[in-house]
Amino acid sequence: MLGFLDMFLLVGSLAVSLAMLVPLTGALVRFRAHYNPKGLQLDPEGDVQPHTGPVITSFFAMLMRVYRIEGWPGLYKGLMPTLLSTSVVTLFLMVFLSDSNLRHGRYSTPSTGVLGMLAYSLFAMLISLPQTIITDRAITTPHKLPYFDPVYSLRILLTPTERRRPWILYLTPGLLAAQVAHIAYVILGLRAVRQLLLPELAHPGLPSKDISVVKLAIFLCLSLASTAILAPLEVIAIRLAIQRNHAAPEFNSISQEEDGDAEEATEYAGVDEDVIGLRTEREPYTGLVDCAKRIIDEEGWSALYRAWWLTMLGCLGGAFS
Repeated sequence: MLGFLDMFLLVGSLAVSLAMLVPLTGALVRFRAHYNPKGLQLDPEGDVQPHTGPVITSFFAMLMRVYRIEGWPGLYKGLMPTLLSTSVVTLFLMVFLSDSNLRHGRYSTPSTGVLGMLAYSLFAMLISLPQTIITDRAITTPHKLPYFDPVYSLRILLTPTERRRPWILYLTPGLLAAQVAHIAYVILGLRAVRQLLLPELAHPGLPSKDISVVKLAIFLCLSLASTAILAPLEVIAIRLAIQRNHAAPEFNSISQEEDGDAEEATEYAGVDEDVIGLRTEREPYTGLVDCAKRIIDEEGWSALYRAWWLTMLGCLGGAFS
């Protein structure tokens, strides 16, 4: 069992990590979820009118906008589902790993080869997919969610169809395909190439003094170039995760189905504008490819590469993990 000091340090490090990461993750999710069409639109009379929603051009501009409109509570949207999932993982590690492993941070995914790693990652993704969907929706909803009333929050975040048949979350069009494609590229592509070029990095127990500088440079270039593939997949995954599943398709991204909630959601006091614009679900994305095409057609190529530099940093960090 962990001692009191070890428990205190573990809980303290978890709290500090969440305090720092939740606002940054929330800004990233909102920036990538924000719908900003480039073209002109038609009003009900058929007249051409420009898009009037907010225009956010950078990750840091989104971070400041969230704070300006919703304050600190807005920055910590998504805290409770993130805290819950993190606590479950931490509890699992405390139960199944030795104290020394936890104290020295020696936990890592199983070293079972490329196929074993792929199977492990896909299983972990399937387990966490509902939590990912709920967290992304909690971050992007314009409504104020209570921290300690999950039933109320789920009535806001999930449609009556999703609450009656929660497994339909796994059938969200294109979402599983986007997640599997991301995992497969990282493991079958980057990890497999790393094992071929730099086995010393793939197996830390091997001597590292003979690492080829040329092979290392090639792998780093490949990791950086992977941003071109992984960043769009991450944007698409967020767009698909916040697209809710309805029994009927004629409802937009904020309204509930008519046979569902009668209660009104709480709004932020004094807020007269939404932080981000959400794409209507009257014409939903029908899959991964359709989502990519519509983003390009409606918002331009740049929308697929929002905060691409964060993906690039993740690729560089993953190259040596």
